[in-house]
Parts: sequence; structure tokens; C-alpha cells
Amino acid sequence: MGGVYVYVLIFLLSSLFLFLFMKRNEPPQKRAKLPPGSMGWPYTGETLQLYSQDPNTFFTSKQKRYGEIFKTHILGCPCVMLASPEAAKFVLVTQAQLFKPTYPKSKERLIGPSALFFHQGDYHLRLRKLVQGPLALDAIKCLVADIEALAASASRSWVSGGVINTFHEMKMYSFEVGILSIFGHLENRLREELKKNYCIVDKGYNSFPTNIPGTSYKKALLARKRLSKILSDIISERKEKKLNEKDLLGCLLNSKDDKGEVLTGEQIADNIIGVLFAAQDTTASVMTWIVKYLHDEPKLLEAVKAEQEEIRRKNEENNQPLTWSQTRNMPVSYKVVLESLRMASIISFTFREAVADVEYKGYLIPKGWKVMPLFRNIHHNPEFFTDPQKFDPSRFEVAPKPNTFMPFGSGLHACPGNGLAKLEILIMVHHLVTNFRWEIVGSESGIQYGPFPVPEKGLPARFWREYITS
Repeated sequence: MGGVYVYVLIFLLSSLFLFLFMKRNEPPQKRAKLPPGSMGWPYTGETLQLYSQDPNTFFTSKQKRYGEIFKTHILGCPCVMLASPEAAKFVLVTQAQLFKPTYPKSKERLIGPSALFFHQGDYHLRLRKLVQGPLALDAIKCLVADIEALAASASRSWVSGGVINTFHEMKMYSFEVGILSIFGHLENRLREELKKNYCIVDKGYNSFPTNIPGTSYKKALLARKRLSKILSDIISERKEKKLNEKDLLGCLLNSKDDKGEVLTGEQIADNIIGVLFAAQDTTASVMTWIVKYLHDEPKLLEAVKAEQEEIRRKNEENNQPLTWSQTRNMPVSYKVVLESLRMASIISFTFREAVADVEYKGYLIPKGWKVMPLFRNIHHNPEFFTDPQKFDPSRFEVAPKPNTFMPFGSGLHACPGNGLAKLEILIMVHHLVTNFRWEIVGSESGIQYGPFPVPEKGLPARFWREYITS
């Protein structure tokens, strides 16, 4: 009888071992489970819940209920939301090959399907290197005087006595900086044509995508065709004159791949529109928030003003303009920029799509599902930023923990123009506090999303020229 028990025990242990071995080697979809969460109503999911309130309130309430990884269904897509630094790093850096960038097709049509941020792999790497070149720190050093001139030009009408839409004014400034970095000194007629048609595309970008004549989206599609024609004319002129400029357009025109092939006109146009799109609204939003934050914090405004006034006095004494080295030595102002990026979190999240079934911390992320690292949730987590709702630039006297501060994204798809964005913001701050005082008109607390968060109504404000005696 003892021998029988031994055989039974061996059989049971063998069966258990086989079960565990097979369980371990099952495909992820059989072993893992979907994250917790709610998928909402059929088709619409939780889209209405998301857009009927502050989107950040929606994401925060979900995180409190389900934890740092949860599922939902928005904009017709099943999604997995990730609200931890480790998860963001997993998707954007360490396992980035498993998650491709994804945008609605309606938005791809307006920017152009060949724009670098719609791609991954060899094409993306090639285009990223090309775009990074003229936007790298060594390349933008020579733009300081030109950007300062653009800041002065953009603000010339602010002191007319009327109320201005701060966000609108900052968008015009950012657009001009984008044009400068892409084309250098472009003929005024062409610049105005680009601006007029780009504004129509920009207005239709977040509208309902329909081809019905007269709608914002249809107008945007037509304006996008006109942009292609304008860019084609600019490219043809460059080629005819055989200009060897080192701006972004020059880099795109002179590029050849390993086979000696050049980029097509459509590829160049798509990437130029993509850079303009990436450079304008986000940077303008940050500058608008800085105007508000400095208005709301008088002591901080005085500290920034003192720093910038010292720079202004030295430049007047030496009869010189603002320099690159000075923009690299604005510690108080720079911390204000960083804290504004954290507080406002203009890019609240980014879209990726799983290219295969992926398992993360025991949860399944099915192939084809959208994956959204929630930057704002991370930036406003008290575990990483004490009293996160308080505007406190001094928190950046110590570097944030890794992967807790990602205002420009992370990994291979991080914003290649973040150096230029910071430069134009710091130049505007210098120009703003040394030349103006201002007051905000009307409500000071509301936020609107379109899609980036900006103060309500674009932050209406009234500006006066500041006359400071040395």
C-alpha cells in the first residue's frame, strides 16, 4: 500500500509541475487579465464623462478608484491608462518598440501622413535626426537676436489700451519663431500666406471630421492643400537658387538616405507642417500660463523682474543685445518655466497603440488597444511633488526623480524642439517683465481645453508699458 501512495504522490506532483509549466508558457492573453476599470456605454464608452468635465478630474478620479493602471473606452477606442513613472518609462523608453504612435486619421490628413511623429523605425529615426539638427542647442544659439526682435514685434500692439487675448498673441509669436527656425528669413508675402492658411488648418484640427462643404474640417482640408502648394513654391525657389541654408528646410532638402534617395516634396511638406503644429499651441499655452502665474504671485514676479532687469542694465551699459549665454543663466526665470510646465502640464497624456499583446505587472494590454501614459497625473502626484497644486518654482532647486517630470515626453518620440521652446519662452519672459506691467481682466480661475489647457477665454489682459529708470 505504501508503494501505491508513493506512485499517487509522484503522479500528483508531476501533474502539478506540468500544469505550472504550461501555465507559465501560455500566451499572455490567457495568463494575464485586463486592468480594472469601466468601459462605459457601447461605442461611446466614457467619452462623454471625459469631456463633460475637466479631463484631469476624470483621470484623477479613475486613478483613485482603480490604481495606477486602469482601462476605459474613449473616442471609440479601448484604452489602458498608466499613471506611474515606471509605466511611462516602460511604454515610452524600455519597451517602446511594442507601442507605436497613433493619431486619428482625420488629424493625420491635416498634418500629413509622412510627419515624423506618426512613424517609428528607420524612417522615424532618419527624420528625427534631420529635425533635431537645426533645433539643437548649437544651432539655435544664433537665433537669440532674431527671436528677441520677434518678441518685440509681437508685443507692439499690446499697449493700445484695449484688452488682448494673451493666448492668441502668444500663438502669433510662436508661429513666427517656428517660421524662423524652418525657413530663416522668409519673404513677407509667403509668410503671410502660410500664416493665413495654417490658421484655418489649426482651427479645423479639433473640429468634427466631415467633408461637408462649409464645415471647419472641410475648410481645413482645402487650406492644407493650399499650404502644400505654397511650400512647393518655396522648395522650387530654393532649388533654383541652389541655396545651401542650414535651417530646417535646408536640412530636409539636402538629405539623402543610404541609397542616395532624397525626400519627396510631400514628405518635406508634411514634416514642416508637423513642426509648425508641434511648436505653436503647446509653447503658446505655457507662455500664457506664465503670464497668469506671475500675475498671481507678486513676490515671484519681483524676483523674476530683478533678475531680468540686471541683464537689461548690463546690456544697455555695453550697448549689446540679449545673448545666448545670458539666456543660459536665468536661474529664477528658468525655474518659473519648469514649474509652469509641471503645473499646466500642457501635454496631459500621449497616445500609443500596442502592436502586440503586452503584459505589464500582471495585466494584459491587448494588441490594438490605445495606451496613454498620463503625464499630468504624474506631475501632480504628491509622492513626487509636495503640495502639487501650489505654484512653487523653488521645488526645482533639486532635480525631480527620474521619469516624474516629462513635459516634452520621453524616449525616441520626445519633442526634438524642446530647447528652442525653452529659449523662446525665456526671451519672452525677459521682454515681458522688463517692458510691461499687466492685469488680468475678468475670471482668473477657469480653464478651457482646445485640446491643450489654457486659462479661460485665452486669458484676457490689459498691458501697460513699464518705464524703469536705471
